Amino acid sequence: MAVNDTIADMLTRIRNANMARHDTTHVPSTKMTRSIAQVLKDEGFISEYQEVGEGVERHLVVSLKYKGKNRQPIVKMLKRVSKPGLRVYANRKELPRVLGGIGVAIISTSHGIMTDREARRQGIGGEVLCYVY
Repeated sequence: MAVNDTIADMLTRIRNANMARHDTTHVPSTKMTRSIAQVLKDEGFISEYQEVGEGVERHLVVSLKYKGKNRQPIVKMLKRVSKPGLRVYANRKELPRVLGGIGVAIISTSHGIMTDREARRQGIGGEVLCYVY
């Protein structure tokens, strides 16, 4: 089944796998999902991701992280902000702070996918893809 919003699909798959306490989840691989997975890894929300499969069948295997013996998910919330029906853009002055800087806003900029912190440091704005904390 073709998915129009690959980002929302990715976030939902990670959210569901987290709630079910799975170790890994499969996400269709696109340039965008790879970039978001890289940001999540850099920010410590997931332990790693790998690309597997060939051609159209490529997907990412995302390894989720938990803490403590109760296996509390590291990712408490994944929220899609900019949707295909309503794009949300922010210039460098309007970049959102998620939970006062505890969380991360993932921004799609002209310099690639990055966190709100990185975009602020580079002085660029872009499309606010999602919030993670």
